[in-house]
Amino acid sequence: MRYTKFTLGLAALLCAASVWAQNPIVIKFSHVVALDTPKGKAAEYFKKLAEERTHGRVKVDVYPNSALYKDKEEMEALQLGAVQVLAPLSSKLTSMGVKEFQVFDLPYIFDNLDEAHKITQGPVGRGMLNKLDRLGIAGLAFWDNAFKETTANRPLRTPADFKGLKMRITPSKVIDAQMRALGANPQVLAFSEVYTALQTGTVDGEENPTSNIATQKFYEVQKYMTLTNHSFHNYVLVANKRFWDALPPDIRKIMDGVVKDSTDYFNSIAAKDNNDALAELKKTKMQIVDLTPAEKKAFKKALAPLHKQFEPVIGKELLDAIHHETNWDPATF
Repeated sequence: MRYTKFTLGLAALLCAASVWAQNPIVIKFSHVVALDTPKGKAAEYFKKLAEERTHGRVKVDVYPNSALYKDKEEMEALQLGAVQVLAPLSSKLTSMGVKEFQVFDLPYIFDNLDEAHKITQGPVGRGMLNKLDRLGIAGLAFWDNAFKETTANRPLRTPADFKGLKMRITPSKVIDAQMRALGANPQVLAFSEVYTALQTGTVDGEENPTSNIATQKFYEVQKYMTLTNHSFHNYVLVANKRFWDALPPDIRKIMDGVVKDSTDYFNSIAAKDNNDALAELKKTKMQIVDLTPAEKKAFKKALAPLHKQFEPVIGKELLDAIHHETNWDPATF
C-alpha cells in the first residue's frame, strides 16, 4: 500500500493528538488564599482559559488555601518543579535575593491603582520580572490586588496607636521596618496560621486587603479595621522557567495569551472584590475606622523616611523611576 506525504502527515497528526489526549501537559497551580478572593478567582480563570484554548492539551490543577504548600514552602517547590505556577506576594521574592521587589512594600509607594499600573504594567515592571530568570523562575506578570488595611482590637488612628502591638507580617525587611517605625512588634506567620494566632492572642493585629480580611473571617477575632491604605498588596504570577521554556511553541503562544488575559481579568475584578468585601465587613460586628486626611498625612510623615532608608538596598535608579512616575515628594507630608 502506498502512502502519500499527505496521508503520512495526517496519520502523524492524529497520532500526536491521541498522545496529547492521553497525556496532557499538567500544570499544578498552588496558592494560599481562598477560592473567592481575587487571586482564587483568577487562578480558576487561568485554568479555564488554558484548558479551553489548548483543547485539553494542557490541564491545570489548582490547589487553593495552602492545600498543597504553605507560604514558606511554595517557592522552593516551584524551583524544584514540584509545582509549575504560583502567584506569591511580591515580598516573597525578596527573600530569594531579588531585593528590588521590596519596593512594593514601601509605605505609600502608590496612592492609587492607576499609579501602580504605570509601573507594574510598563517597562519598569517588565525589567523587574526579568530579574527572576537567574533563579530558574519565569516572571509572567504582576497581579495588582489592592491596598492593605490594618486590623486590631483597638482603633489605629495615629502612629502611636501601634505602640506595643504584636503585628503579623509577611517575610519582608521593609514591612518589618515599617512596623518597628510605628512602635509595633512584627511577627512573621504563614497566612494559614493568622486566624488562630489572632484568636489566641499570639498576635494582636495584622495587615491585609479587605478581600482577605473578609474571606478569612478575621472580623470574628478582631474588633477594628482601620483604613490605613498604607501599603500595596500585589502578586507576581510566576512559573518554573525550565518548564515554561520547554512548552511546545504553539502551546507557549497560547499560554502567553492566557497569562495576559488572566492578568487583565484579575486586575478588573480586584478593585470590585475588595470594595464588595469592605461593604460586607461593614455588616459585621467589626468597627471600620476611616482616617481623616490629616490622620493619613501623619502616617505618611512617620513612614516616609523608609524610602530613603531602603534606597541602597532597592536601588536608587528603580526608586527614582517610580517616584518620578508617581510625583513622590516627601516634603509635602
